[in-house]
Amino acid sequence: MQAQGTNGMVICQKPVIDHLDKHGYLFGHPIAHSLSPLFHQTIFDALGLNWDYLLLPSTDVKQFLNLVRDRRCYGSAVTMPNKVAILPHLDAMTPECYAVGACNTVFWRDSKLVGANTDTIGIRESFYQNAPDDVFQDKPGLVIGGGGAARSAVYALVEYMKCKTVYLVNRDPSEIEATVARCKAQGYGDGLVHVSSVSQAESLEAPGAIVACVPNCAPVTESEWEVRRIAECFFKKSRKGAMLEMCYHPVIWTALADIADKAGWIVIMGTEAMIYQGFEQARYWTGKDMADLPVQRVKDVILEELIRARSQTGPPKNTRRRHSGF
Repeated sequence: MQAQGTNGMVICQKPVIDHLDKHGYLFGHPIAHSLSPLFHQTIFDALGLNWDYLLLPSTDVKQFLNLVRDRRCYGSAVTMPNKVAILPHLDAMTPECYAVGACNTVFWRDSKLVGANTDTIGIRESFYQNAPDDVFQDKPGLVIGGGGAARSAVYALVEYMKCKTVYLVNRDPSEIEATVARCKAQGYGDGLVHVSSVSQAESLEAPGAIVACVPNCAPVTESEWEVRRIAECFFKKSRKGAMLEMCYHPVIWTALADIADKAGWIVIMGTEAMIYQGFEQARYWTGKDMADLPVQRVKDVILEELIRARSQTGPPKNTRRRHSGF
């Protein structure tokens, strides 16, 4: 049960945990439709662990810190709008968490609360598990969108995927400026290029990897249409690559994914990023290697749930062979 505090903060009643050996939380708001509890509970059950992953629909960082300090807490996931708010309260951060400036995972090491950013791993593994390395390595990358998701994407492209140049496309130039400033300050932004027009896009080398971090909404404003036209320009270049569509809710198959697919690109669904960042979280919490985690079982369960819940079908059957995931 949740309530609204006098300062607008969303708070939640303390969950019941006495029947569990260990527990963790998904800390954010709103989170009612998250697939994370199903994802992690599938892992815990397969490993025979009396663990649970509990929803904490809250923005109260103090409450969260009190709960996570319970000796039976293995750690927790942190989602919007708490990914930045939690940073000052961590004892330590992994390198990618510090560089990106956003935390989506906390875990305990030597009595210290450590923050990590497994979104970067989710993006990296989405490409390496679903496309040949030579499609994107040593070629430019492209990020469509802004904010924390864009910074995670830039970090993954530069630090993990050998993209020395990364194009940035967004309807809001100020968001790109903020992304460039943060990435440069952390040492991975020297190769960032703001692409603001179709004519500029036409003059650039084709990207090998695209990460789309925007909602599945039809363009309305002129700036939104320009983003769409720039994306289409890159899709039409003769050398094709792979695109990760981070948006998968409320539908898996987006308008941008459809455009990329029809242009001959490998399309990687956003559920892949969600799954691989979740496995990285599970590694932190359980201490298990990927080889010891029920990867295919989790993928099957998540796919079944998405098929059950989604309101639209996926892409046309005759194009599925090019779509990676599951």
